[in-house]
Amino acid sequence: MRPRRGGTLSGRPAMRCAAGADDALADRLGEAIAAGALSLEYQPKIDLESGAIAGVEALARWHEDELGPVSPATFVAVAERHDLVDRLTDWLLREALAQWSAWEREGHQVGLALNLSAISLRDPGLPDRLERMCATEGVPPMFLTIEITESATQELVPLLDTLTRIRLKGMGLALDDFGTGYSSLLQLRQLPYSELKIDQAFVREATISRESRLIIKALIDLAHGMGLSATAEGVEDFETLSLLREWGCDRAQGYLMSRPLRGPDLPSWIARSCARWRPPCLGQPDRLGALGPLTAG
Repeated sequence: MRPRRGGTLSGRPAMRCAAGADDALADRLGEAIAAGALSLEYQPKIDLESGAIAGVEALARWHEDELGPVSPATFVAVAERHDLVDRLTDWLLREALAQWSAWEREGHQVGLALNLSAISLRDPGLPDRLERMCATEGVPPMFLTIEITESATQELVPLLDTLTRIRLKGMGLALDDFGTGYSSLLQLRQLPYSELKIDQAFVREATISRESRLIIKALIDLAHGMGLSATAEGVEDFETLSLLREWGCDRAQGYLMSRPLRGPDLPSWIARSCARWRPPCLGQPDRLGALGPLTAG
């Protein structure tokens, strides 16, 4: 079918409007970074063998005065399109590492995981930058882990040298959301990961889907076979937690343990909550019943 005359032009005002809105959001983001108007929350991860806190994942938040909450997916994409990634990464590192130092002064040394843009990961200066900023805040590199989404690993060659140097400096690398993206087993072997995070899409179906249970168990075995630790994301009930323990998963993260917390609130959460996760979970009956780990769901 032939386009209507002028049809090619009809979308241009809308495109210009969208571009203008994107530019305006970028301006607001730049102002928010400069003003310190972004914030971080931290979601705990627990060690499934001991029940102790194993670390936290730092999650960036932006509540814009007029727009309200802006999702990280939105503002990170805006930062990538408008050359704001360096400024956003610098803010994230300074804020998170300073918070780690504050926890350490209260007697808590916990692992700290950060998600960085794919653009940052391709920067050959990133490993030295991480090392310098850790030294400035007094954070031993062994406590820092960089989380990488599967989509960021599509371009393998530019990442290999940078990620290898990060690992050689003593920091961890976690492959995030594993199982739903673009990674191949070859990439998993070639890139120097220390941790594999199993996507919550599988974890949330662990008690109702035989296929999800098979996938989770296979991914845990795969991680351990390659010398990596395995972390399950999206854990929301005790039944799933029990299954993960049974399968030998190393860590769990999700709303069952805690929603993301403000940095100053973490020490009180540790004091109040960690004993609850020592196996078997205190006060929680065995609710697996006849389900079994791999029975049909």
